[in-house]
Amino acid sequence: MAKNEEYIRKPDWLKIKINTNESYTGLKKLMRNKSLNTVCEEARCPNIHECWSERKTATFMILGDTCTRGCRFCAVKTGLPTELDWGEPARVAESVKIMGLKHVVVTAVARDDLKDGGAAVFAETVRKIREANPGCTIEILPSDMKGDYESLSTLMSSAPDIFNHNIETVRRLTRRVRARAMYDRSLTLLQRVKEISPNTPTKSSIMVGLGETKEEIIETMDDLLAHDVDIMTIGQYLQPTKKHLKVERYYHPDEFEELKQIALSKGFSHCEAGPLVRSSYHADEQVNAASAQRRIKYMKGYEEQEKKEVDFTF
Repeated sequence: MAKNEEYIRKPDWLKIKINTNESYTGLKKLMRNKSLNTVCEEARCPNIHECWSERKTATFMILGDTCTRGCRFCAVKTGLPTELDWGEPARVAESVKIMGLKHVVVTAVARDDLKDGGAAVFAETVRKIREANPGCTIEILPSDMKGDYESLSTLMSSAPDIFNHNIETVRRLTRRVRARAMYDRSLTLLQRVKEISPNTPTKSSIMVGLGETKEEIIETMDDLLAHDVDIMTIGQYLQPTKKHLKVERYYHPDEFEELKQIALSKGFSHCEAGPLVRSSYHADEQVNAASAQRRIKYMKGYEEQEKKEVDFTF
């Protein structure tokens, strides 16, 4: 079988700096001692050494390490999941406290075998983190939970600080890239979050390099904005194994910068874009930027209303 040249040959800007300092190794040991999973490891995130070494934020993956879906871009193993572990939320909360995190991301494998998609455990995890870490902001990154509104309501009852759900790719490529997921269902899920909690920032991410066009990326931006998404992240797809979809092309850093500027000009409150950017990359900065943008919008709205009231008196 011929070697996949695109898989083994990457541009210089995709080189990763390995850092296995005490902070990194200590965090790795903590995850094992607490029997916890992280998407950083399971999905082979290229930024794991940077994030874990600096301990700015961490992305915990709950509901086990086995996904019921088999997306063709993802390295997380698929199969029949284990039973729910109701002790997991408390262990996550304790780990966040030990690490002294100011921002934490909680994601999960897709659990289509569960009626609520795991929403109850998700919500309990958020509550436990908040009880043990009052000053920590919490971002959640769930699956689409098969579009079930009741499950989403259960999840949002825990009042996360930011809601993240990834559209992953452009409309045309969704069937080829994502298993059981639907482009419009993801958009609807993000819109419903705003209906339930209008002030909660929403966020979504796409990968590039799967064969999409620039026009399709911009169309995806427009679709996300039309569904009130506040934050967008754009990163390079990297083929995790030879069994996964191959990389069609690598985007240059300058192209990512252009996409970032387009996203910001269109109205996103924040956009992270770069070859190694992933959904939770610099997540702490994103939630701070979103909060600042909300304050600006509030003040503008207040000033406009005040002006109307003044004008009305004449």
